[in-house]
Amino acid sequence: MDRGRRIGSCDPRFSEVYDFLVDEATLLDNNHLEEWAQLLAEDLVYRIPVRRILSRGQGPPFDPVMAHLDDDHAAMTTRIRRLRSKAAWVEDPPSIVRRLLTNVRVTAAESPSEVWVQSYVLALRSQWTKAQFDIISMERQDLLRRKADSFEIARRTVYVDQSSLETSNLPLFF
Repeated sequence: MDRGRRIGSCDPRFSEVYDFLVDEATLLDNNHLEEWAQLLAEDLVYRIPVRRILSRGQGPPFDPVMAHLDDDHAAMTTRIRRLRSKAAWVEDPPSIVRRLLTNVRVTAAESPSEVWVQSYVLALRSQWTKAQFDIISMERQDLLRRKADSFEIARRTVYVDQSSLETSNLPLFF
C-alpha cells in the first residue's frame, strides 16, 4: 500500500495515529462497542473481502464482490445494537479477544486531514470454555480522517490471511 508519501515513525503524526489505533484496540478488547462506534465516520465503508486461493496469474487473491462483511455506518451500528440484545445469544457471555497490532505504516492521503494506514493485526479469541484460541491473522488498510484532536475511521478493508475462517462465527470487529 503506497498511496502517498510515507510518514516516518519519528514524525508526531505517526505517533498520533499509532496511539489512536492502540486506543481503538483497547476499546474493542474491553467490549466498549458504543464508544468504538463513535470513532466511525458517517460515510464509513467497512469491508472484509473473501480470500480466494488461486494459482499465480489467475487474478487477485481477494474476491472483488464477495465479502464476509461489507457495511456502512448504519449497518455497523445495527450490528452493535444486535450484539447488545438478547438475540445475540452466541456472544453471551461475550468472547474474550486480544488484538495485537504491528507493522504500522502511515502515508499521506490526498486531503491534508486524512492519512492512509496499513497495519497487521493478530486477533486471539477465547469463547466460552474452549481451551483453544481462535487465531485470526489479517492486514488492515484504513483511511483515517482528522476529527477534532483525534481521528475517525472513514474506510477500513480487512484482508484476512486464512481462506477459511476457523471460527464458529464472526461477531467481531477488527
